[in-house]
This record gives sequence, C-alpha cells and structure tokens, in this order.
Amino acid sequence: MKTSDADILLIPGYDGSDDEHWQRRWAAKLSTARVVEHEDWRFGSLDAAVETLVAAVRAATRPVILVAHSAGVPLTLHAIARLKALDLTAKVKGAFLVSPPQDDRMLALEGIDPKLANAPRDPLPFPGVVAASTNDPFGEQIAAQNLALDIGAAFSDAGEAGHINVESGHGPWPEGILRFAGFLKMLG
Repeated sequence: MKTSDADILLIPGYDGSDDEHWQRRWAAKLSTARVVEHEDWRFGSLDAAVETLVAAVRAATRPVILVAHSAGVPLTLHAIARLKALDLTAKVKGAFLVSPPQDDRMLALEGIDPKLANAPRDPLPFPGVVAASTNDPFGEQIAAQNLALDIGAAFSDAGEAGHINVESGHGPWPEGILRFAGFLKMLG
C-alpha cells in the first residue's frame, strides 16, 4: 500500500503534538495524512476522545491507517471496540502504535481520564505494529512487547529513543518513517 492509497490518521498523545513532533511533520509531508484534532488534549473524557477518533474514521474516504503515539495508543485501543460496535473496522487497514505508556505513568498526568487505563488488549482486527524504545520514561519496553503480543501486532525495537518525541530528540524521526513505509508495504 502506498501512502496515497490511504487516509493516514495521526493520533497524538497527552498535550497533543507540537509542530516539531514527528506526527505533525508527517502530516505536513504526506498528502493523505492528517492529525485527529481533539478539543481536550489532556483526554479529560475518554468517551469524547473515542467519539472524535471514530468520527475521523467514519469521515475517511480511503482505507484508514491509524498512527498513534503515547496516550494516543490506549485511546486507539479503546476506540477499536467502538469501531467494532459500529461495524467500521473494515475501513481500517492497519495500526502503527508508538511508545505506548504504562497505565501508572500515564495516570500520573494531570487531568487525564482514569478510564484511559486498562485499554482493551483484544487481538486487532487488522495488522498492527507496536514500536517502543529501550529507555522510554513512560513505559518499559517489555510492557510494549507484551502489548504487541496480546493484540497480535508485530513489535519494532526503536533502540534508545526515549519517548520518541521532541524532548527525546525525535522531531523528524527518520527511522520511524522507514518503519512505517515497511509496514505499509506489508499491507499490500
């Protein structure tokens, strides 16, 4: 699959992604990519955040690829259950999930809805990749590997990349775009 064949929905984490973050850069470079914009980037209401993501999938005109970072990962996993209930999962062709946070570390953030924790770990109804580093302050790599195993996703070791965000030196994240391109190729 080529990027031009899909609607690439970028789902940032807590506090959103600033213009230097790799997700915003991908949105600027990839013509069919867009950031799913939330009214509350602190995810104070899981239900509202899920409905925003579901509406973005519903509005897509091409097959959807979900690209989530940080707290956007459990949000995406919660939204999949809603997509199933609405018979929308066939629109989604894959999920690229980066730096999933551990519940205790995510819940320590101010204003976040505690319901974001304990995201469903059911097998994905489409192919997926979980990418995580060995030194992410928000999640141990073994926890990300276990998540990948539980949801039936491939695991991608991002090395010593911190939280794979601007603070860890990953504005453009060229390794990530290469991994993403490989994932899209796998989708056909």
